[in-house]
Amino acid sequence: MAVCLVLPLAGLASPWPCERLLIAGNSEYPPFLWQPNDDSNELKGALPQLLTEIFDGLEVTANVRHIGSWARVQKLARNGDIDLVAGAFMTEERAGYLDYVRPAITRIPTVVWFPRGREFPFRRWSDLEGKVGSTLIGNSFGQAFDDYAANHLRLETVRSIEQSFRMAMAGRVDYVLYEALQGRVKLGRNDWQDQFTASDQVVSVENLYFAFPKRSRCNTQALREAFANALRLAQNQGRIDALIEENISRYTHH
Repeated sequence: MAVCLVLPLAGLASPWPCERLLIAGNSEYPPFLWQPNDDSNELKGALPQLLTEIFDGLEVTANVRHIGSWARVQKLARNGDIDLVAGAFMTEERAGYLDYVRPAITRIPTVVWFPRGREFPFRRWSDLEGKVGSTLIGNSFGQAFDDYAANHLRLETVRSIEQSFRMAMAGRVDYVLYEALQGRVKLGRNDWQDQFTASDQVVSVENLYFAFPKRSRCNTQALREAFANALRLAQNQGRIDALIEENISRYTHH
């Protein structure tokens, strides 16, 4: 059930520079975002639903679209060619071209996914040294881990996380680095849940944010503040958690 999260601005001229926002994110990120099929530029998930509810209250159209890989989304955001990034961890590089909205959407733990039968001890990041892992192009798992991985780990980056899991099943990599919840629902949808186990020890736990590109003409302090207030209300009402649970079921039982 949709919930109006802010009071409408009926009868008033719009205070925002844009009546329509182009919004994109990581299309490989269920239950938050996913592409229903390869030929569609539509995105489904908890975040499109939440954004529609928030921006309906602000009388702004939220156009949440699949526009390419996560790496391409970040490039477009850097250039100001999209108006909002739906779901990103904070890094020093991204903070240079994104205005992050607080509060965070939620906190996301990342784990090591092992091919079943080929597990190895993982208690600290150094346990991954000498192994070959895989994850998505452009993925971040927090600034501290990103810095460590760049200097000490071998990670094969690919365009889809299914490709990473297939590489692991084929023995081409030793592990997959991916978020715990997203990995669980991806494996469940592909009926691969019996092929992998997740590490008990997390790699990192990071806040997931909405972020407005600094170079977007739609990005104003007033819009960010109104959006943040509506997001905080959604959190306090339990709406975000409800949408996440609803979309876990929707994605897994497609």
